[in-house]
Amino acid sequence: MKYAIETFDLSKKYSDFLAVDELNMKIDNKSIFGFLGPNGAGKTTTIKMLTCLIQPTAGTANVAGYDISKQPNEVREKIGMVPQLVSLYGDLTVRENIELCADFYGLPTDLKMSRADELMELVDIKYAQNKLVKQLSGGMKQKASVVASLIHQPDILFLDEPTIGLDPTTKKVLWDLVEELNSEGRTIILCSHDMYEVELLCDEIGIINGGILAAFDTPRGLKDTMIHEQKEVRSSETSKVVKIMDELREEGSVEDSVAYDQLKEKIERQNRDLKELSVMISNLDENMIDHLKNLPEVDLLEEHDSGRVVMDIDSVDESVSNIITEIINKGGIITSISTKDPSLEDVFMSVTTKNKEEGAEDG
Repeated sequence: MKYAIETFDLSKKYSDFLAVDELNMKIDNKSIFGFLGPNGAGKTTTIKMLTCLIQPTAGTANVAGYDISKQPNEVREKIGMVPQLVSLYGDLTVRENIELCADFYGLPTDLKMSRADELMELVDIKYAQNKLVKQLSGGMKQKASVVASLIHQPDILFLDEPTIGLDPTTKKVLWDLVEELNSEGRTIILCSHDMYEVELLCDEIGIINGGILAAFDTPRGLKDTMIHEQKEVRSSETSKVVKIMDELREEGSVEDSVAYDQLKEKIERQNRDLKELSVMISNLDENMIDHLKNLPEVDLLEEHDSGRVVMDIDSVDESVSNIITEIINKGGIITSISTKDPSLEDVFMSVTTKNKEEGAEDG
């Protein structure tokens, strides 16, 4: 099976509100897929359809090879769900909750007991198996919820904000668990607003907004697309400015041709594909700053009192090494170096804002 999930014009309408609009996407089998979207974008409605909690208004989807409309029971046997709000019974113990879930799926007693022990050890919750769920911390509840969702050995696991409100240590434990479950062959569908978490774990990402799939790619692919779009915008704006400057020159409005050529060159350089380089130089002085400003790789330089310089540079690997070499050759003492590409959060903001603006124009 190539795809764990495949949707076909999947749609859901509530009265006059179209929550999901002809959604088409393919999620690779045995992958970790990040499903993102702002509040009210259609993400939760989509997950509810894929997990057979609600029926689509139109279209359908195959989940683990079964049609959600025609074979919902088969789909349910192949999936597990860890909701954002733990849905275990607070007045039952961890083990009682897990065994109750096993009974729902008709697991034999011996298999139920052995799987419960194995999974509780896997997520490190067995020590609390006889505690009431209502007595557990948030992280312990999430671990217990994961065990309950895995007791029937599902092929696909849906995780809805699994680490929200958890401390960094517990987050790391759950991240390691997600990767381990995936390495065992399970497909993971991760819904999260934690962009670091998504970028760390996910092979591919889908962003839904206004019920429409606004973006779908790898984390690196989404960033590269954003960089390309930013470059196209800069190119268009630069062309307009240069055209105006050339017209002014033809009209005789330009008196200093040398200054004009320098300005034009500087504007055209802004069309290049740039990234940010930040360097901390402990012995930074004016001579060093002037030298860096004149390097061909540097488009813009900002100086900070701390001794840090932030530069927009050509986004080619040689640019960073050339600049560092120049600083060292000039006697500069470098204490830290960092580069910055667009973050996944930048991509998310750009995609959802652009989609919203396009919707407003259509309206």
